[in-house]
Amino acid sequence: MTYNFDEPVCRRGTYSAKWDMTAALHPEWGDDFLAFQIADMDLRTAQPIVDAMHRVADWGMYGYTNEHAEPAYAQAVCGWFARRFNWHFAPEAVVYSNGAVEALNCAVRAFSRVGDGVILCRPVYGHFTAAIEDECHRRVVDCHLVREESGRYAVDFERLDALCADPANRIFVLCSPHNPVGRVWTREELVRMAQICRAHNVLLISDEVHCDIVRDGVRHLPLASVVPDQSNIITLTAVNKTFNLAGLQCANAIIPDEFLRARFLRAFGEHRPTPFAVAALIAAYNEGEDWLRQALCYIDGNIDFALAFFAEHMPWVRVQRPEGTYALWIDFSACGLGGEEIHARIYDKAHVILQDGLAHDPRDGACFQRMCIPCARSVLQTALERIEAAFADVAGQR
Repeated sequence: MTYNFDEPVCRRGTYSAKWDMTAALHPEWGDDFLAFQIADMDLRTAQPIVDAMHRVADWGMYGYTNEHAEPAYAQAVCGWFARRFNWHFAPEAVVYSNGAVEALNCAVRAFSRVGDGVILCRPVYGHFTAAIEDECHRRVVDCHLVREESGRYAVDFERLDALCADPANRIFVLCSPHNPVGRVWTREELVRMAQICRAHNVLLISDEVHCDIVRDGVRHLPLASVVPDQSNIITLTAVNKTFNLAGLQCANAIIPDEFLRARFLRAFGEHRPTPFAVAALIAAYNEGEDWLRQALCYIDGNIDFALAFFAEHMPWVRVQRPEGTYALWIDFSACGLGGEEIHARIYDKAHVILQDGLAHDPRDGACFQRMCIPCARSVLQTALERIEAAFADVAGQR
């Protein structure tokens, strides 16, 4: 079927973290705000998933659920990654989790001790820091990405090697595709990262929840698929990002190595999905590819629209076309204002809710904002026009 993503979707009154919580926190705004701060979509999901939800709802009973009771669950995961990425693993490698961060927490606790270092490449998804420091009581060790003249980010491999050589640093968490800078790592980059971690006996956790959301002509490679030895690799995946199902709490850790998986499971304990999550994953991975093709085309169009808008109306803004994800990592520093003033103009004046760059990059992120734009294009256009008006007195500089 053909999906009409141009039709705006109202999520107010749907228990939305993005929309309803913002309204609760800022009652003075009423309905006069536009939200782009959370990485979920304001696009209706695939009809086969909606139909599967109705079938489960019609059961009229929602007792304890076990994904292992339905072999189609793991088979759907295996089939998806085999078809789309030529990555093959056994069904027993699939470990259900409520979310990727929950699985990350478990891996950090299982394979390190309190006070150990966990390596991140900032700017990176801010919840990683909260999980590692506040929930697991480990230290974030920053292997900061290098920003090239073009605005593209790259890994500092010399620093990564030095950090992995330190026995106090036991884990490296890779974001692939990278959130928020939008990099899709090449085969050569992935192999080099894996070789460094293997040489120093460092666990490599590859967060690949955005693996399906890449630009037309760009190919994501699962890290575990490009190296022969996967005995120190845990891959985090999620149907929720791809098909806008985050509220169903459905992610998976893929751990092909049985000894690594056994140790993970001992620490993880028992986690069970809802019947809605099981049905949604099976429907998404077995019947959702046509919807995804259309959604990716629309998101690509949104990204191109936003970049063209900035180039025409705010040419001093620096923003790189992301290779993956549906987030823009926007640099407002050329306006000459500080981070607090940039925030005030966008949030308090324009009533457009983005996400402050400091959440992802405490060192250099003060003048950055992350903007997640999988929404109706008319809504995106209104938000960009509001931001432009908020900076109307700023000439900026290239």
